[in-house]
Order: sequence, then C-alpha cells, then structure tokens
Amino acid sequence: MSQPEYRIITARNNPELVKGTIPRINREWPEFMLHDTASAFLDACYTELPDFQFVLTESGCELPVAIGNSIPLHWTQAMEKLPDEGWDWAITTGIKAHREGIRPTVLCALQIVVFSGHQGKGISRRAVQAMIQRAREAGLNGLIAPVRPNRKCDYPLISIEEYLTWADVNGLFFDPWLRVHQSLGARLIRPCRKAMRITGTVAEWEKWTGRSFPKSGTYEIPGALVPVTIDRVADIGTYVEPNVWMHHPL
Repeated sequence: MSQPEYRIITARNNPELVKGTIPRINREWPEFMLHDTASAFLDACYTELPDFQFVLTESGCELPVAIGNSIPLHWTQAMEKLPDEGWDWAITTGIKAHREGIRPTVLCALQIVVFSGHQGKGISRRAVQAMIQRAREAGLNGLIAPVRPNRKCDYPLISIEEYLTWADVNGLFFDPWLRVHQSLGARLIRPCRKAMRITGTVAEWEKWTGRSFPKSGTYEIPGALVPVTIDRVADIGTYVEPNVWMHHPL
C-alpha cells in the first residue's frame, strides 16, 4: 500500500487553520506541561514568525494530522556549547532576537505533535522532514532540536545520560523520537538537563496531576521524564525536565 501524501500548510498560508489546532495540541500533553512560563512566547510565534509554524494534512483533506512549531535563532558557536536550558532558552532567545532584527543562522524545533488517531503512521518523520525543508527554504544552516525523548517518562529514575546509551537490536536509539531524528541524519550533541522548568504551588501541582502530595519530597508523576520535587514548607513544586540536543546540518 502506498503511503499517503502530506501537505505543509504554514501559519502564513492559513493562520486560522494552524492556530485552530492549539486546543488539540493541549489535549496531547500532560496538564503540567502547559505551565512552563516560557511557553507564553509560543503564541507570538504564530503571528511574528508564521513561516515556521505549520500543520501537515493529508492531500485532499483540510484536517491537520500533526503540527510543527519552530523558531529561527542566531547561533555561531560550536553546537556542543548549546545551553542546558534548551527549550526555554530557544523560545525566549529566538523571540527576543527576532524583535531586535538579529539575523538568524539556524532553525530550532520547538515541538512536533502528531495528533491522536494518526500516530504510528510515520507522520513524525514527515514532520521533521517538513521542518528541515522550512530551514532550507529560509537559507539557514541547519535544524537544531531540544528533543523530548518520549519513552523517558516510562523510566523517570534513570538519568538522561544512561538513557541515551540504550539501543535497540539494530544499534539505534531505544527512544522512538530520538530514533526518528537519527534516521534522518541528525547528530546527537548532548543532553540539555534544564530544558524546561515548571513551578507551581502544591495545590496547583495537585490540580495538574490529580494526585496528593502529603509531604515534602520527590514524586513520580504520569508523563514526566523525571520526578517533581515538592516543598510543602515553601509551598512550591518544581519540575526540571531534561531534553536532548540534536543537530541536522544543511
């Protein structure tokens, strides 16, 4: 059976269609992931950088099956020096540089979400290819990505460094998302251990997770790559998520 063809529709081409997927994106993430303060800049990407926000639709259909968000960055240092703050750094730095008129050199992936009902069909690979195409058409030097390894949530007590050593029977990354990038020629740079930082009161964390946190300590929660730290005395919960920097040179 032949694989379906997918169309790339950017926020410049059809802003209503692309922005209309936001509620669908939110349903795909654990609730706590929607409360990173840096994610407030994502809305600005749709209006200020519309060429780099896109959906994929099957040819002849207007219903998006996936969305990709990315941001151009100015980066001239060695890739090994990309910061530990990963996603948070990329979106805040990218918006600031854009508003200051600084010329970008690379495209940075922010997220790719394949919507429920369309997963397991190779769409994630098509979405990464579409992002690489966006970078190439913009004359940028490559695509970098603070990749969120999607199976890491099954092993929250394993360090990101050890997790990166796991491989399948073919010697490829154990993690499916890392494997997608690897199969498209991306090079592993290093972990970005503080890619996202999410804080909230104990009550907020209990609301976001549907769990009780009766005492201070670390807790494993569904969908989290590492445990969340709860401090009942200070009334704060802190989650610092590790991601993995990968680089697609062009």
